[in-house]
Amino acid sequence: MAELADIEHVVRTRLRSLRTTLGLSLDELAARTNLSPSTISRVETGKRSISLDILLPLAAGLQVGLDALLEMSTDDDVVIRPVPNRTAGRTTWLLSRPGGSTVAVKMRLEPTRAPVRQRVHPGHDWLFVLTGRIRLLLGEREIVLDTGEAAEFATMTPHAFAAIGRPAEVVMVFDRDGQHAHVHSGTE
Repeated sequence: MAELADIEHVVRTRLRSLRTTLGLSLDELAARTNLSPSTISRVETGKRSISLDILLPLAAGLQVGLDALLEMSTDDDVVIRPVPNRTAGRTTWLLSRPGGSTVAVKMRLEPTRAPVRQRVHPGHDWLFVLTGRIRLLLGEREIVLDTGEAAEFATMTPHAFAAIGRPAEVVMVFDRDGQHAHVHSGTE
């Protein structure tokens, strides 16, 4: 019985830590999971039992596999098992661990005719185009990046990016402010 209590404690700690590291409020995670904020809070604090019908949507909402929440093996400090998260014309895979000062993300962008909205936030962004072409907007500038090209820029300049003509895949590295601006928003 003590082993089960230890596993539950680890799962609760991981859930809360992932949520806060990703910058998600209880309400934001609730919107991603179709669970109530109070249910999530009770699970995190141990006032509600942990069951698969709760754990599955929480894992999906936090962009991790069940194994990341339940696994007790020693390779967790080395191996990252990215889980795709799909939203409005893009799929993201979190490639770094929660808690670090920088975040690495792989992103697949679908081309769109809709205008992209430029945003600003504190920090610095770096991206590398794995496949396809993207249009990078930096204020009044429009820059086309092809496969194999990279860009680095200060994020206090209004910026956005979109795939050109066909899907594009990029790897991005940014700070926690950049993660909230790029990964958690529905559009660039």
